[in-house]
Parts: sequence; C-alpha cells; structure tokens
Amino acid sequence: MSITLQEVHGILAQVRAEVGKVIIGHQDALDQALIVIFSGQHALVEGVPGVAKTLLVRTLAQVLGSDFNRIQFTPDLMPADITGTNVFNLKDNAFTLLKGPVFTSFLLADEINRAPAKTQSALLQAMQERRVTIDRETYALPDSFTVFATQNPIEYEGTYPLPEAQVDRFMLKILMDNPERGEEVELAQRTLGAEAPEAILERGAVQPVLTEDRILAVRDALGQVVVRPELVAYAVDVVRATRSHSSVMVGAGPRATQGLLLAARVFAALDGRDFVTPDDIKALSRSVLDHRLILRPEYEIEGLTTGEVVQQILQEVVVPR
Repeated sequence: MSITLQEVHGILAQVRAEVGKVIIGHQDALDQALIVIFSGQHALVEGVPGVAKTLLVRTLAQVLGSDFNRIQFTPDLMPADITGTNVFNLKDNAFTLLKGPVFTSFLLADEINRAPAKTQSALLQAMQERRVTIDRETYALPDSFTVFATQNPIEYEGTYPLPEAQVDRFMLKILMDNPERGEEVELAQRTLGAEAPEAILERGAVQPVLTEDRILAVRDALGQVVVRPELVAYAVDVVRATRSHSSVMVGAGPRATQGLLLAARVFAALDGRDFVTPDDIKALSRSVLDHRLILRPEYEIEGLTTGEVVQQILQEVVVPR
C-alpha cells in the first residue's frame, strides 16, 4: 500500500501525539528516534538512569504496532543469549531453534557497554544485514528491525568500549537529559495518580498508529523528500572536514554522510516539508558525528569535546545558498 508524503506528515503528527500521552518532554529525543526508525537505521541512546530511555522505546513500539524486546547487557552475557541457540528435542529426536530476543522489531540493548566485545559483536550481523546466523543456518529478521542501545554516561567502571565497526553502524547518538523543572513537576504529579506514564502504557491507552507493513510504506514515501545536489555536496564536505580537523585523530567515514542525508530527509518531513534545507543538516550533524569522532589525546586533556569540534566545522564549511 503506497502512502503519499502528505499522508506521512499526518502520520508523524499522530505518532508524536500518541507518544506524548506517555513521555513528558524529550521532544528532540522522540524526533531523533523517529528519524532512526523511518530511515531503517539504529541508534545509541545516552542518558543518566531514570530519564525514560526504556519507556520511550516501549511506547514507540506500541504506537507503531511493532514487537519489542529488551536485553540487559551484563559481563556474563553470551552471544547465544542474544541470537538464540539450537536445543535437542528428545520427543522429536531433532534440534529445535530457540530464538533469542534479537528476533523482534524494536530491540532495546540496555547498557550495551556492560558486555565484552564478543557479545557486543553478536549484534553486528543483525544490525547490518537484518539476518542472524546460528549454527551455520541464516535466519531473517523483520525489515523494521531497529536497535536502540543505551549507555550510562557517568559510570564507566567495569564497562567495555564498543568496537569502532559497531559504533559506526549506529546512525545517531540520542542524548536524553534530565527534564525541565516544569516537566519534572508534571511527571511527579502524574506518578501519584492513575495517569502515571507506565500505567497509561500498561492499560493500553496508547493507540497504534501504524503496522509493520505501513512502517515500510512510510519509509518508501520519504523518498519523495527533495535533497538538492548542492546539499548532498554540503553534507559530504561537513563529514570530510572531520578527517582533516587538527584535533581529530579518526574522522567520520562515508557511512556518516549517508546517515546525515537520510536523517535530514526524515527531519524535514517531521517539520511538514517536502525538501531538505542546510539547517536540517546542521541540526543533525552533532547527533550523526558525535560518536564517530576520536579526538587526539592532547585535545581531550584540554577538555575539548566532539560536539565542540562539530560546531567548529559547521562554522568553517561554506553553506550553499
């Protein structure tokens, strides 16, 4: 079933409204999560405990009519705990596949940096190919398969840095900060009654807006958003500038350029437009590039952040008119 771009604008507004019944604030995080889903990509989600990272993904799954699974990453988690394993069935005298939690549409990989690289890498094939190989047999995952991997930004003891190959497969890094005072007061007040966010979700007050098939139809319709050639070149220049910046040891690769353009297209649709502007690319550059840059040690010691480097680059690269 095909969907027009005009219909997409209405669908995105409905999704925002339904998620807003549960999630208080975090509008930027919601929009970035929608960008990831409708671009067919994956996201890192970073924030202190208790800022509704899990609740956001659970709510999105319900609103988008999709399955949801969660994995709590721990140091003793094994790859088979993620992908699944074959178990011998005495009754049938044959092996039976017990599918792991990766067989879902939306997967929350909670505190992914708590597990060693061997276990983290169990997600690599799933994220890139939407397939999983178990005992030499390959199994397909849903076309809407999306990984949201969370990290705690303040506690690194006992954690394992993500392999660079895996980090690069996350389209965006979504930062979820503590809510504003007014939002936190509203959350506290609602928690005391029947309108607590978790209670709203559990009793089914949030209505599905899409189905699995219609998610794919929305993705197809977003191809109608116009990205002018000069904006494509602008995105390329921004990403290439990260490789020659004096403070950067390892810059972003071509996958970052692809992610930036795909993200800008959905961002424009969220704003009700059918064309991308330079401001769209600027608005998303930090989220796309932040986790991909590795700074030189001497600049890190001075307190320079990757976000500041991205801002410097945006000021230096010529913006098309």
